Amino acid sequence: MSRSAHPAGPRHADVLTEGHYSAPAADLNVLDEKVWSRTVTRDADGALTVGGIGVARLAEEFGTPAYFLDESDFRARCRAWSEAFGPDADVFYAGKAFLSRAVVRWLQEEGLHLDVCSGGELTTALDAGMSAERIAFHGNNKTVAEIERAVEAGVGRIVLDSFQEIVRVAHIARSRGVRQRVQIRVTVGVEAHTHEFIATAHEDQKFGIALADGQAAEAVRRALGLDSLELIGIHSHIGSQIFDMAGFEVSARRVVQLLAEVRDEHGVELPEIDLGGGLGIAYTSDDDPREPHEIAKALSDIVTRECESAGLRTPRISVEPGRAIVGPTAFTLYEVGTIKPLEGLRTYVSVDGGMSDNIRTALYDAEYSVALVSRTSDAEPMLVRVVGKHCESGDIVVKDAFLPADLAPGDLIAVPATGAYCRSMASNYNHALRPPVVAVRDGEARVIVRRETEEDLLRLDVG
Repeated sequence: MSRSAHPAGPRHADVLTEGHYSAPAADLNVLDEKVWSRTVTRDADGALTVGGIGVARLAEEFGTPAYFLDESDFRARCRAWSEAFGPDADVFYAGKAFLSRAVVRWLQEEGLHLDVCSGGELTTALDAGMSAERIAFHGNNKTVAEIERAVEAGVGRIVLDSFQEIVRVAHIARSRGVRQRVQIRVTVGVEAHTHEFIATAHEDQKFGIALADGQAAEAVRRALGLDSLELIGIHSHIGSQIFDMAGFEVSARRVVQLLAEVRDEHGVELPEIDLGGGLGIAYTSDDDPREPHEIAKALSDIVTRECESAGLRTPRISVEPGRAIVGPTAFTLYEVGTIKPLEGLRTYVSVDGGMSDNIRTALYDAEYSVALVSRTSDAEPMLVRVVGKHCESGDIVVKDAFLPADLAPGDLIAVPATGAYCRSMASNYNHALRPPVVAVRDGEARVIVRRETEEDLLRLDVG
């Protein structure tokens, strides 16, 4: 099939009159630096390269769909966060965004800490050599076995999420003859400006212990009364994909108020405050995330100001960027399979992946960018919906975007900013094989999480 053989879908002039979509970029061949990792560029032939390697070679060697992670970019972002907060604060990488043994080693080498929220994440971290004292263990329902493993390993902190967990961790620590360092996660009543499923600090949700009605104060009271626990601070997390610092200001103010109450009642100034993560990244050109140094200054100023007002020493600050580090460092590479124009609506572009490698569009109504990356094109833009190959109408990768009208089967397209949560939340729906994660750096590419095989699926099916 020639590149112009299929009937074209609506052009941008047609859809602009509907008033639903913004105009396409002036040149679809130009890559928006905000949504791609630092080493991504186009070569002399117009094909996308990352870490000095072209996508045609990557597709041939590793197949599609596949996640390609820019290791240099990942490491640079780790350093940027560490340098922004300095030696008097701790940066914990949120492992739930994406975790592998290679990533753990990179974190160690770049001097970051790590937070985990399951036994599997803890096992991965320890197996890859992460120092246990640099690990924080989260979760709203940690099992006894998980807590035992964490205490025995000597994790640096366990974040307590309920009254039951206070007792559970204290009992396990006492039985092991350990005084376990802990923080208490509080919900501060802040509604983050984000999707309702990823806003986590308002009272009506599963995480933390509410400040309202004195519950958090009672949790502190109980933790301080248990000899096997060392309460080192308060933890707060207000949501994800947040650009506005106003929520952090309200959260910090309320957490500092709790610290002041603890001092007044118990004569103790807790030495640490963890403000969580959730800082947003650019998925499209409309997103405008802050740089780490801006975030660090804003958070430091907020906490310092509130502590001075309350007459408290400024505690050591911790933050937990996950998406903000790994999200922009990777893109997903797909091969175009079928192209289906719907007259007056849009063109459906089907790729060889879908919701099994990126559930976020279906789950959160997330928005992404997309680009033709195996070549450039002078064709006019057409409105497309990039969809997967699964048996679901909601199997959408990119809801609405513009691609060249001469797009054809066999072309390679890429969706940037897929480093966070895409592989972590990938599934075997329709018995799809989860894609590999390939690290690219300085002209070399290596698999750090291999592609699943049909043998892997059958090996688990013991029936």
